[in-house]
Amino acid sequence: MDDHPAQLSAYGHILLIGVIGVLLVCVTMLLAKVLSPKKPNPIKLSTYECGEETTGSSWTQFNPRFYVIALIFLLFDVELIFVFPWATVFGNKEFIAADARWGWFTLIEMAIFIVILVLGLVYVWKKGYLNWVKTTHVVPTTDVAIPASVYEQLNNKTYPIRDYKRIAEEEESQPVSQADPAPKPKLGFRPKFKSPNT
Repeated sequence: MDDHPAQLSAYGHILLIGVIGVLLVCVTMLLAKVLSPKKPNPIKLSTYECGEETTGSSWTQFNPRFYVIALIFLLFDVELIFVFPWATVFGNKEFIAADARWGWFTLIEMAIFIVILVLGLVYVWKKGYLNWVKTTHVVPTTDVAIPASVYEQLNNKTYPIRDYKRIAEEEESQPVSQADPAPKPKLGFRPKFKSPNT
């Protein structure tokens, strides 16, 4: 029979912390709902995208590469978290004093764990999941009636190369007439700014 029924066990403390955490989140959300001002307007109810006005539907296809990279990161990140408790227990003198095989056992155990991680990394690497864009070698084809011999003639022809440095030096050496100034460039568009009141 328990000598101290009024005291919480170690699991009771964890449960108490979890209940307090859930209560704090719920109370904070309730207070935000009750105390926040409610003055909706079309601007506040619109979707916010980095200050830009939204265009089109928000139901667009999402590139699965983001998902794959995030899963790989989480997989290795979470598994590496298990190395830290092992490292703290590995050098515990009481365990080594109790059984001399403890150090070798934990070292071999972690070596197996890290080998499994490295094998997973090599697998992901070989499959190409770490590459952001997978390269696909495609021979270009065209649906035109131009024979391939014409392309070969164009590719094999020798073209004269102009000396652009010499041409630029000649242009710089020529005097510029002051009579006709260069015209001002015109804007291709007129910017429209929305007033903040509308």
